[in-house]
Amino acid sequence: MGRRPILAAATGWLAATVVATLVGLGAIRLVGDGITGTPGGVLDQGDVERALAAAPTGGATGAATPTAVPASPTRTPSGGPPAAGRRSFATAGGTAVAECGPAGIRLVSWSPAPGYRAKDSDRGPDEHVEVRFVGPEGEYELRLRCVDGRPAATRHD
Repeated sequence: MGRRPILAAATGWLAATVVATLVGLGAIRLVGDGITGTPGGVLDQGDVERALAAAPTGGATGAATPTAVPASPTRTPSGGPPAAGRRSFATAGGTAVAECGPAGIRLVSWSPAPGYRAKDSDRGPDEHVEVRFVGPEGEYELRLRCVDGRPAATRHD
């Protein structure tokens, strides 16, 4: 076997590899955040620390009273200013971000605290949305609705 067939085979293999890689990257870019993105954007370390600092501590006795977190942790995915009608809430079991819109309130994102997991969630959009965090200290439930175009925590029976 001569050198030319080996060189042609290696060149063809290399070209096929490059084309396959470019097609794969193009497909990922086309699908975009649907595969790898986080709804509502990604929080940086400072945002997470502020949200956790605002979370109440202590044992759970059923539903917790959520604490509204300042608007800074709810930046838009582009890193711009917070979206109007968007707000963060924190409990010892985890945090959630909700926003009000024409169809009602919807959960943008939620994140359990270390040692907790999200048991149930109702994303909306609807009149009410909720997420329940379960962990070693008990259950914490965030139930939210829109009040004057802004998300607000509600108590339920």
